[in-house]
Amino acid sequence: MERYYIRTEVVIMSFFDEMKESLVSAGKDVSQKAKEVSGIAKLKLDVKSKEDYVEKQYAELGRTYFDAHKDDEENAENEQFKVIKEALAEIERMKAEILNLQGAAQCPNCGARMPQGATFCSSCGTKMEEPEHFTGDVVDNEKFDE
Repeated sequence: MERYYIRTEVVIMSFFDEMKESLVSAGKDVSQKAKEVSGIAKLKLDVKSKEDYVEKQYAELGRTYFDAHKDDEENAENEQFKVIKEALAEIERMKAEILNLQGAAQCPNCGARMPQGATFCSSCGTKMEEPEHFTGDVVDNEKFDE
């Protein structure tokens, strides 16, 4: 009977040794896969970061090219330049409308926001232009501090 217990004990010990090896091996596999997945995710993030950087550089290059050639008479990109100029003019018109509705004006020299009807800019002293028409309420300077 003692042999039976010893044999059973050996079988159980062998089973646990094999189980331990399997768990250690599985743990190593999981650890390796986690490192691979983590490495892939980091590389994908790095790729996206570099792509974003390149896109910003393209945009800056385009802006620089536009600024350098926007007044050229003959230009292969004249149609695109025209669209950009129209969009920029519309943006400025909308900003002026917002200021007008807020009862504000913008200094033509420094761009500071002033209450509509101000004679001079409180930031740089430039004489303010007369507003075309006033549709909003007059507000005080405190609302324009940014």
